Amino acid sequence: MDSKDEKKVWNIMKRAQSFAHAFRGIRLFFEMTPNAFIHVFVTVLVVIAGFYFKVSSFEWLVLVLTIGFVFVAEVFNTAIEIDINLTSPEYHPYARDTKDVSAGAVLLASIISVIIGLIIFLPKVLSMIQF
Repeated sequence: MDSKDEKKVWNIMKRAQSFAHAFRGIRLFFEMTPNAFIHVFVTVLVVIAGFYFKVSSFEWLVLVLTIGFVFVAEVFNTAIEIDINLTSPEYHPYARDTKDVSAGAVLLASIISVIIGLIIFLPKVLSMIQF
């Protein structure tokens, strides 16, 4: 095996290791974040509602992006909390503020998601219940 092939194998191994670390991070997120299961539950409800109301392809796109937006915000919030707990184990007002702002980002993402869900599903629900 020449050095070019060795580098190729090495890069593939490095990529595989990078994916392993990323999947470990996702596993840690679910282990450390009780709210993650709330997000999963709501995601399942939204997917069921999407199939029930036969949402359009564009609406599916918006729903998937919105769901991803909330999960990514929650993952970043968890990462920030881990970092703050490591770097500032004692109470500090800046540590508290950082955690609050990070949690606020998740709240904003969730509020935006609810608004988008209402925009997509409310007309469908209202047309279903009108006589």
